[in-house]
Amino acid sequence: MATEIEYKFLVNPEKWQLMEKPEPQTIVQGFLSKSADMVVRVRIMDRQGFLTIKGKTEGLRRSEFEYPIPVDDAEEMIRLFTDKHIRKNRYIVHEKGHDWEVDVFEGKLAGLILAELEVSSEDEKFEKPDWITRDVSTDPNYFNAVLIEKC
Repeated sequence: MATEIEYKFLVNPEKWQLMEKPEPQTIVQGFLSKSADMVVRVRIMDRQGFLTIKGKTEGLRRSEFEYPIPVDDAEEMIRLFTDKHIRKNRYIVHEKGHDWEVDVFEGKLAGLILAELEVSSEDEKFEKPDWITRDVSTDPNYFNAVLIEKC
């Protein structure tokens, strides 16, 4: 089974604005199914489609299965099977020996900036960059499947 162990943090917008950043990847995603135990997400990242199934989050851990799909199929699934979608720009920031995925949300979620860090174990040590603020890893209000309801 594929397992994801992920931290999620809010980002200080003032410090983020001052940083040099790599080119972002544009992400559009919607949810085909959501329940307390599982979500099924379709995502377009640049010009590649992905279908992802994620299990229930337990602490920082959850099962995750992700498969590439043709971008045309992903576009059609979003159009046919979702009524809301999230649009964001993802920046991969290499800092403190880790790759931080920083998502800058657009639309009704504009102003929200989240940084995610995947680790190999819950015991893994890491140093947070100074632009990281509050840990929201276990706050369901910051899960994309919940955020999409604000779109």
